[in-house]
Amino acid sequence: MLHYGCDKEECFRGERHKQGMNAKFFDLKKEKQDRMINAALKVFALHGYRHAGTDEIVREAGISKGLLFHYFGCKLGIYSFVYDYSVRYMLLELRATVNPAQSDLFEVLRQTEAARMHAMRNYPYMQKFLNRSLTEDVSEALVETEQRKEILLEAYAGVEEQIDYSLLPANVDGPKLRKMLDFTVKGLMEERFGEEAFHPEMLYEEISDYLDMMKAIVYR
Repeated sequence: MLHYGCDKEECFRGERHKQGMNAKFFDLKKEKQDRMINAALKVFALHGYRHAGTDEIVREAGISKGLLFHYFGCKLGIYSFVYDYSVRYMLLELRATVNPAQSDLFEVLRQTEAARMHAMRNYPYMQKFLNRSLTEDVSEALVETEQRKEILLEAYAGVEEQIDYSLLPANVDGPKLRKMLDFTVKGLMEERFGEEAFHPEMLYEEISDYLDMMKAIVYR
């Protein structure tokens, strides 16, 4: 099983030409790459595609607008790039962290949240950005990301299929419990992002506490 962060740069370098990205972006120092990626993730996550502004992205990244457009061409190019980057990064984390042999609902969810936590250590707004993308209503953004969105949704569906609801007590409705836990996780994430400083590890610990509590209630 891989550790988070392992071999990711080579993965993205190997795919950059195939994806039509400006290859020179990956020749930048990693710190500058991440600064630009994190700035775009934050602005798109908070404002959505329609209301996100490139002026805000360059301010957040501490770069010139000319440099941003040199690498990505336009706002849609930036959005497309960070979406593709996020999907690839999250897929790597899921494959590295979620054990395909695990079938217990609570453990599958715990490992899925661990994968997200690993991603958010380097890219704090990545999961919030991906969540926000699910409610995008701007056609050009939807069309540009449609194929990659399906790839990510298929990966999550594969993780979901691992869960064996028959392991739960007979009086427990597995899918409803799963949905309730999903609402809880999303609510905790929104609450944590409302704080002055966001710490992925603290969010993961809190989610784990809720999963432990619900597991104890279900199996008592």
